[in-house]
Amino acid sequence: MQIHTMAVRMIVISSLLAAGILLNGCSDKGKGGPPPPPEVSVVTIQTKPVPITTELPGRTSAHLIAEVRPQVDGIIQKRFFTEGTNVRAGQVLFQIDASLYQAVFDNAKASLARSEANLSTIQLKAARLKELLAEKAVSQQDYDDAAAALKQTLADIQFGKASVEAARINLQHTTITAPISGRIGRSNFTEGALVTTHQPQPLATIQQLDPMYVDVTQSTAEILRLRRQLQEGRFEISKKNLGGVRLILEDNLEYPWTGTLQFQDITVDPTTGSVILRMVFPNPKGILLPGMFIRTVIQEGFNKQAILVPQQGVFRDPKGNPFTLVVARNGKIEQKPLTLDRAIGDAWLVTSGLAPGDRVIVEGTLKVKPGMIVKAVPFGQASQHDGRAKTPAPPGKTN
Repeated sequence: MQIHTMAVRMIVISSLLAAGILLNGCSDKGKGGPPPPPEVSVVTIQTKPVPITTELPGRTSAHLIAEVRPQVDGIIQKRFFTEGTNVRAGQVLFQIDASLYQAVFDNAKASLARSEANLSTIQLKAARLKELLAEKAVSQQDYDDAAAALKQTLADIQFGKASVEAARINLQHTTITAPISGRIGRSNFTEGALVTTHQPQPLATIQQLDPMYVDVTQSTAEILRLRRQLQEGRFEISKKNLGGVRLILEDNLEYPWTGTLQFQDITVDPTTGSVILRMVFPNPKGILLPGMFIRTVIQEGFNKQAILVPQQGVFRDPKGNPFTLVVARNGKIEQKPLTLDRAIGDAWLVTSGLAPGDRVIVEGTLKVKPGMIVKAVPFGQASQHDGRAKTPAPPGKTN
């Protein structure tokens, strides 16, 4: 009897549960309707003036480089500088043994003095013979010999002066001075070393580090593209628009001083198809060192009506062609192919495919596809729906 009563109760409870489910289903069906369109964030395209820049890699080089080389042969007696320090032009760097060159200089001066001492006697003799020749007291041959001796003595004096000057120059070259001001590197020769005039290795090298040269390479294809865009009127170049050249160091930090473009080479490197651009940068604190790898940012011109689209709103098809999704006026999504020029910050510069007023989707693209109707919300504005759940009341309390 108890088993029969429990079975009846289970049947009744099951019937009540089934009826509740049916009622809830009917109630939800009565309240439901078509789901709302998905929400996407869009950016409205507008034209704005943008400077057109290009980034080129390159290396630094010293403004002036001078290799200190001996101009006479001899033994180095003394070195007067500290390696790695700044030296000034004319500062004494090395002293070569000058005893031999001093002797040659003294000998040349003595020879010149001997010739000058004979000059007065020969001049007086030639003058007397000239007077006697007029009176026919001496022969013509005697006068000609005296005149020739005078010319010989004058020539000896000129030769002696040249010898003295050459000996003086060689003696002066035994003291080696800095040809330019700058930072001197290590010394390749020590005291007591024999140096010669035509040796291949310099004694030391001086480099002037302020200002500094920056040499970058630009492909000829890039130059042709720039000229074509200028002819098409995509941007303009003027002295007012062009600014200084910026520099990005190896640690990706921007160099605090701007430089200027000095010249563009006209010879194309056949191995790379590029030309050299040389910039000049001030280097008052010695941050730039010769041979550093850097990147330069050069302003090519100014685009007054540039169309920029955020990079997160640009996609590529399986072939790599760029496209974007826009929301039309009727709320449907359209796919538009793009032609991109370059990246400017976190956006792409678009040359064709978009027009002012187009609404480009930048968020919510994973849940939509072309042809769908969506709700466009300006990028950065939060949804109006409050997704926070209400906290249930504790037992024994009412809300």
